[in-house]
Amino acid sequence: MSPEDYRYITDFLLETTGLSLGENKEYLLEARLIPLAQAHGMNGIQDLVLSLRSGIDPTLRQDVMEAMTTNESSFFRDRRPFDELKNSILPDIIAERSMTQKLRIWCSACSHGQEPYSIVMTLREHFPELADWNIQIVATDLCTKALNRAEEGVYSQFEVQRGLPVQLLMKYFEQCEQGWKIKSDSGVNIQWKRLNLLEDFKHLGMFDIVFCRNVLIYFKPEMKKDILNRVSEQMHSSGVLLLGAAETVLGISDNYSKLSGCQSAIYQLAGRNVANQAIS
Repeated sequence: MSPEDYRYITDFLLETTGLSLGENKEYLLEARLIPLAQAHGMNGIQDLVLSLRSGIDPTLRQDVMEAMTTNESSFFRDRRPFDELKNSILPDIIAERSMTQKLRIWCSACSHGQEPYSIVMTLREHFPELADWNIQIVATDLCTKALNRAEEGVYSQFEVQRGLPVQLLMKYFEQCEQGWKIKSDSGVNIQWKRLNLLEDFKHLGMFDIVFCRNVLIYFKPEMKKDILNRVSEQMHSSGVLLLGAAETVLGISDNYSKLSGCQSAIYQLAGRNVANQAIS
């Protein structure tokens, strides 16, 4: 791969997905993009770059973006955020929403669906009082193939063994030829939508809980700030944001403060504590 082709692809990925590869990642590009180039009838990276520049193949841009997107996930990933969701976050939000009985949750990088399904199981197992509530989970991802897999809800034996307790497997899944398939009677409405976080997402509406875990870590600081600030505008005043274990808003966005009592990367809107003290 020539230095010019490498620079073009890394600039393309930064502009279209926010992914910042940096230097000396030629091996990663070649491992993911040479098979893609061959699938499009090309000889290699050079032909792929020429086609991207020309815009002749309208599907190639999306295919390159999806090939370079990391779709790593597991059920109840990092466990502690889901414990804090169960023990601290949801009880407070349920009390506040008791009159409207509405709850909206956004999984902003849902990958193959393990995260939104983990949320559904948390709701079903620990909050029977929500049975009659209007609950919506909006699950978005850049990758169309990942979304299709997530909506299908089929997982291999290896995938269900990663973080999913056997009692929940037997209760919420049924065996199929490929492994295990999520049962359709979850009682929670999941909307699957393709979304690039670099683009406008006001149309999604307002949320009580936002999961944006293990995605911003790949972005440059100015892109993280822009996304975090726009996410804050989609959160109700009592809303909560969950980031990945290695992610933070500190030094990036002033729109948030750490949620009291939580050890994970969980944040509320800035000024919420002051507002609560004024009300009391």
